[in-house]
Amino acid sequence: MALEGSIQANSVRAYFSKIASRYDLANHLLSGGIDALWRLRAAQRVAEWAPSSILDLATGSGDLARTLQRACPKALLVGADFCEPMLQVARGKRLHNLVVADALELPFADHSFEVLTVAFGLRNMASWTGALAEMHRVLSPGGHLLVLDFGMPKGPLLELYRFYLHHVLPFLATLLTGERSAYDYLADSIETFPNGEAMCARLSDAGYREPCYEPLLGGIAALYTATRP
Repeated sequence: MALEGSIQANSVRAYFSKIASRYDLANHLLSGGIDALWRLRAAQRVAEWAPSSILDLATGSGDLARTLQRACPKALLVGADFCEPMLQVARGKRLHNLVVADALELPFADHSFEVLTVAFGLRNMASWTGALAEMHRVLSPGGHLLVLDFGMPKGPLLELYRFYLHHVLPFLATLLTGERSAYDYLADSIETFPNGEAMCARLSDAGYREPCYEPLLGGIAALYTATRP
């Protein structure tokens, strides 16, 4: 099991390393710019908590971290990611306090942060259970977890979205980045990721309280929040 997790982590790291330089361009074009609105919504929720410290896990190219920095200018903001080429892009956005770290073994003491955010990253981790446990460890008592990720819509939109996800998106992404395999992986990972109440149940099982699900754009994306006891 550990070997399988290591192989998956290495594959995911390789995908993101290859597309790092064009990651933002592909994201913004393929989502029609709506991903920026999702990050704004996430930052609004975090600002409501008025934290003094934030860990943005799987910070990647730093888009959410930069949005959080603007929404919470007084908070200490740390960004962590296990892919150095993605962090190089984040550094170009005047983000500091960036750390190369694996979400399953974070280099932070217990109870280090009042808020932990992860956008479009939990889905890529080798063990969702292990990652949620490690997030729980570094959150302070009463701290807040926010997860922003893709989901699968319900109703008539589902099959249309599924066609886009598995056929249109990989084709367009290949034109933009030259890397189809990363986006084939993306589509498959979205299909298997816990959605809605299933994710809320995982959060509860991991020891979080008051898990909340907010669908975005009909469920194509989702915002989850929960509190560490």
